Amino acid sequence: MSLKTPLYDAHVESGGKMVEFAGWSLPIRYGSLVEEHHAVRQRAGMFDVSHMTVVDVEGAGARACLRRLLANDVDKIGEHGQAIYGCMLDEDGGILDDLITYRIDDDFYRLVVNAATREADLEWIEKQLAGFDVQVRERDDLAMIAVQGPEAIAHVAELLGVPALETLKPFRSLTHGDFFIARTGYTGEDGCEIILPGATAAETWQALIQRGVVPCGLGARDSLRLEAGLNLYGQDMDTSTTPLESNLAWTVAFAPEDRDFIGRSALETQKAEGVARKLVGLVLGSGGIPRAGAKVITPEGEGVVTSGGFGPTVERPVAMARIPAGSEGEVQVELRGRQLPARIVKLPFVRNGRVRDGVLD
Repeated sequence: MSLKTPLYDAHVESGGKMVEFAGWSLPIRYGSLVEEHHAVRQRAGMFDVSHMTVVDVEGAGARACLRRLLANDVDKIGEHGQAIYGCMLDEDGGILDDLITYRIDDDFYRLVVNAATREADLEWIEKQLAGFDVQVRERDDLAMIAVQGPEAIAHVAELLGVPALETLKPFRSLTHGDFFIARTGYTGEDGCEIILPGATAAETWQALIQRGVVPCGLGARDSLRLEAGLNLYGQDMDTSTTPLESNLAWTVAFAPEDRDFIGRSALETQKAEGVARKLVGLVLGSGGIPRAGAKVITPEGEGVVTSGGFGPTVERPVAMARIPAGSEGEVQVELRGRQLPARIVKLPFVRNGRVRDGVLD
């Protein structure tokens, strides 16, 4: 049986078409996926992301254990409330999960991990943190609402009476009563993610609807993050891939040299030898919509589409694909026995609501 978030009844009452995702019952859409997509790009939309797992790590050993656990370095977080994005790796450098880590206090950090990897993540974290002076607590009492779009911050700041949110920098957070509000998101647009008690989530959700914030489902969330070139765990990356071949080399902190994070040795070897594969964007014309698993044919060898679909902002089919590192220019995507031409472009396809220069050339 699927798990239900505290907002399940609100979704059903609003006509959300419910589907199972990572073991949870969530809306795929309310009406038109394309309209929900455009609402986020142009105004403000919101998503129930309460299926994400909030994990609090607290204690004198919190900093030391997280410097070992994560490929990015929590010592780069200079302020209370600041966050970093990065990966949790296995010893071979394979990606176990990608997550955001907030420094709440000197000995208190908050992690937000993916729903699909929840059980494995918690088991891995508990195992790796054994021996450190820390307490690990899964916050299943909390819900999470992502409000995204150029008008999102103004809506949340006014609704909750938090004017400081207007000047909060990206990847920073603040606490306002029971609300933990972070200027983060998964759409490529400005906005915030609100972590709040599950018991009050429906009230906040309805208040946002009354302000004109558009409820959006998983479909729009996927098309938005695809256009923004944001990886989806389980498709664009997993334990068979490393950050260096997933457009995430920038999240790996090799300095200082004496920080022995899990997977470091494997990544250093891969970096020295050169990465054989890379993750790129593909733009197609007419003829079909690329989907995950489609073969990509390049002069240097074969690759594979990891995520694909129609980009409502780009107004054409787009995909993310892992292909041989030396590939450039034109390639072919195999769809239902046909080979369709595609062009390699630098990700993202869309930045700050606009198609990035070079994508439509």
